[in-house]
Amino acid sequence: MSSRRLRLVWSIKQEPEAVLKVAFASTDRTRVNQHFGAAEGFVVYEVTPDKATLVGVAEFPEEAMDGNEDKLASKVDFLEGCAAVYVMAIGASAIKKLMAKGIQPIRINEVDAVDDLLIEISRAMTEGGVAWIDRAVALQQKAVSVDRFAAMEEEGWEG
Repeated sequence: MSSRRLRLVWSIKQEPEAVLKVAFASTDRTRVNQHFGAAEGFVVYEVTPDKATLVGVAEFPEEAMDGNEDKLASKVDFLEGCAAVYVMAIGASAIKKLMAKGIQPIRINEVDAVDDLLIEISRAMTEGGVAWIDRAVALQQKAVSVDRFAAMEEEGWEG
């Protein structure tokens, strides 16, 4: 089986203050229950302090955890733009590839419900105190400031 991917695109864009894209390695799209390298699927949400919206799903062929590095590239490519990915386990080479793309891998110790994790992420976006979320929100706000100043420069300084 080849990989299958779904990305949702919205025609109406309402920009909240902060939006984080977060992925979860999951076979059933409801629980984090996969090792990154052998993951058969990922579900991706855009998370704001108020809500979480499903924006992507990917299915990959079953893979053995045999050190085959080629299997990682398509998974890392699918996760482009995500701030983090939650997994049950992950190898050092996968961590290196994700970090190079600015994606924080987060290993959990037991099977967790995606809905529960989404609530925790939303709460942390408001309250702070979770290092990777604080960094991701700060980077996003910095990028918005840079874009705003670039737009002002394009407008020119004439009165």
